[in-house]
Amino acid sequence: MKPLVLVLSAHVFSMLGFSSYAVSLVSLKELWALSNTEAGAIASGFFIGYMLAVPMWTAMTDRRDARQVYAMGCLASALASLGFGLSAQGFGSALAWQMLLGAGVAATYMPGLRILTLLFTGKEQSRGVAFYTAFFGVGAALSLLLSGLALEALGWQWAMGLPALGPLLALLLMRLAAPDSSWLQTLPKSNTEASSSRLHWQMLFPVSAWRRACQSRAVVGYAFGYGVHCMELFGSRAWTVAFIVFAMAQPGSGHWPFTAAAIAAFVNLLSVPSSIVGNEIALRLGRQPWIRSVMVATTLFSVVLSLSAGLGFAWWMTVVCLGLYSMMIMADSATLTAGFVQAAAEEVKGAAMGLYSLIGFGAGAVGPAVFGAVLDLAGGETQPPAWALAYLAIGIGCLVYPFVQRRLFTAQPAPG
Repeated sequence: MKPLVLVLSAHVFSMLGFSSYAVSLVSLKELWALSNTEAGAIASGFFIGYMLAVPMWTAMTDRRDARQVYAMGCLASALASLGFGLSAQGFGSALAWQMLLGAGVAATYMPGLRILTLLFTGKEQSRGVAFYTAFFGVGAALSLLLSGLALEALGWQWAMGLPALGPLLALLLMRLAAPDSSWLQTLPKSNTEASSSRLHWQMLFPVSAWRRACQSRAVVGYAFGYGVHCMELFGSRAWTVAFIVFAMAQPGSGHWPFTAAAIAAFVNLLSVPSSIVGNEIALRLGRQPWIRSVMVATTLFSVVLSLSAGLGFAWWMTVVCLGLYSMMIMADSATLTAGFVQAAAEEVKGAAMGLYSLIGFGAGAVGPAVFGAVLDLAGGETQPPAWALAYLAIGIGCLVYPFVQRRLFTAQPAPG
């Protein structure tokens, strides 16, 4: 268990900068006179950087030591957090630093998962993937909590810059988890002996490997599901703190005993057991029925959540609804990833995981910007219906998923 604990700990610390901007969004929006669309676009910058970098990083893990990729990601993430805190002065510079942060996390998230899948096999691997995916919520929660404390005590520069320490600690922990590279012998020989010129192009744009992976309908189905899941997940998380600030301002909600960042951290933590338990339920009931049910229920509940806050319910009722939403939105996350990992062919698994992450975080890049744009179009962040429409907009793909799923998985059932 020790390697798993170290990998999960590294995963958490590598993400300390992930939610920093979400914590500072309201403050920076006022400081820089940003519209909701611009504020959402900065949040999307993280996912744009991730999407542009992830094919190279993950395909590289098919051919060389994934720990080297992980190390480069940790250094890039640390630089991005520090750079934002020290030099960001408006929309352009903030967007650039968020893009670099996304590129850095792209070299830690999926390559870290790749290391885990090489360290474990069978059911241990499936459960390890479930824990790894679930601990994304732990990393996001810790990021919210620490950045929130820094924002309250020291200002936004510290809230954005202090998380740079996290990826440096993650680098050390991953080295302890995988101290040697003997497991690299499991990589296909043909991959490790590719010519340097061919290697370069395959790492940048491994189309042939992606095409081979997508010959499986199960792979295509899980990738599509992950895309619509990430659009809703990351779109909502980017605006969670801002939504809580909106709920706090509603008459009748009473005195809120905690800060918006602390509440956001708490509801994020609730998603951790949800993802793990959801994977266990899916292993017994079937992955596709579980994913389909969770996606539809989550999107519909998000509309209820946003409208309930606008009615001025007691603060604890809004927190309960946020907690339920957080658990629901992550209940299928580990199931999607574990299903994809098992469905992808071993010889192109790294490249396939890169495509999977590319689709997911590409859709995730759309979520925050769409959310902010809908808020603007629907009357602004002070209007309860605007929040309901924004949540519905980022969840529309989840409502479509059951129709796509039936077409793909009826013809070729997913493994497991």
